[in-house]
Amino acid sequence: MKKKLLVAALCLVCVSSMAQRRRTTTRKAAPKRATTVAQQPQQTALGTQADTKAVTQVKPFERPLDGYYKKTNILSARVTPYANLREADVVFQKRVWREIDLREKMNQYLGSPKARLVDVLMNAVMAGELTAYDPTPTKDDPNGDSFSIPLKPDQAMAKFADSSVVDQFDSKTGDKIGSKIVAGEFNADSVIKFRVKEDWVFDRQRSIFEPRIVGIAPMVKPKIGNGVDADYQPAFWIYFPEARQVLAVKEAMSRNSDATGLSFDDVFMKRIFSSYIVKQSNDKDERIKDYAQGIDRLYESERIKKSLMDWELGLWSY
Repeated sequence: MKKKLLVAALCLVCVSSMAQRRRTTTRKAAPKRATTVAQQPQQTALGTQADTKAVTQVKPFERPLDGYYKKTNILSARVTPYANLREADVVFQKRVWREIDLREKMNQYLGSPKARLVDVLMNAVMAGELTAYDPTPTKDDPNGDSFSIPLKPDQAMAKFADSSVVDQFDSKTGDKIGSKIVAGEFNADSVIKFRVKEDWVFDRQRSIFEPRIVGIAPMVKPKIGNGVDADYQPAFWIYFPEARQVLAVKEAMSRNSDATGLSFDDVFMKRIFSSYIVKQSNDKDERIKDYAQGIDRLYESERIKKSLMDWELGLWSY
């Protein structure tokens, strides 16, 4: 009993001493530093500036979707490769050069301001995605279309620019000191023709007679003095198998519908264009215009087309 009373007394003494310490600590605590009236507006001003910055911080611009769905199929398109062709399976082959005139009604969509074929090719050449080849004939390349001499992007662009002679004058005396040739700006509307080189091949393994495009070239009309009207000439050649992936992700415009999903690669693979033949491989390496003039050129072009179709039809018998 005495032990219990002694423990209780000790507990009361401890509790009372702790309470006394708390009171003493509270009394001895230093008072907080009062904020002066002069400092209050400064802190308020700083706080206001910070709040203003937070409020005036503009979100990055996000372009709204121009429509109600996003066209992604054409951007992720992949090229469908040709079937493998063995030399032993090639029974017949004929090389044909043809021209596509964008002034024809069926081909006008290839020159649409929204999506020009020449813009697609030139942008890829300037970006280094495609290689342009010099069309100048040489001893080893009489036709200039064998992809033998690559051009730099600026050299390819210079093929389209109309050059002009500009006089040079001395800045001090004002006297004429010479002249130089200055290239003009590229005008996409001036390209109204394309030349296509293709091989018509009969594959006996698959029993298919099909054309395979080898190269494509935009055409330009060089300016010659003395009123001489020159023919259209290739500005440069593009190797078509290399260009297919570039053309496959570029949408071509359609006159009938905006939701066709038609790429420029589809245009050439599905033959959605009108053209006329300007040359067929022959032993004399002659062009049609070398032995036919006027309307006879068109008749000869149609004759060559028909001869190719007749060769295929002549293979089958019933």
